[in-house]
Amino acid sequence: MSNSLIYKSYAARIEFSSDDECFIGHIAGIKDVIGFHGETVSELKAAFEEAVEDYLETCKAVGKTPQKPYSGKLMLRIRPEIHAAVATAAELSGKSINQWASEALNREASL
Repeated sequence: MSNSLIYKSYAARIEFSSDDECFIGHIAGIKDVIGFHGETVSELKAAFEEAVEDYLETCKAVGKTPQKPYSGKLMLRIRPEIHAAVATAAELSGKSINQWASEALNREASL
């Protein structure tokens, strides 16, 4: 079960408000604060897509570059023995560390 939505590379964190009896979402991974809500999953998805479109249109109208959620570059600090194990696993699979790690992270993130 996922508590997120993705549209045009933007992801949203979803929660349910029992007080308001609706789903509430916020776009994740950017500094601008963008929220939306819906009473049903269909309404929530439509509101999310509309929020992303509004954000992109507003940025264009004011001459601002929209923030991108993620660049695709990831730096990790890990213990040297883990680094060595990863390098060995990558080499044994005939892949670079980058390819191997990308595939492992993709599997764990269930994408």
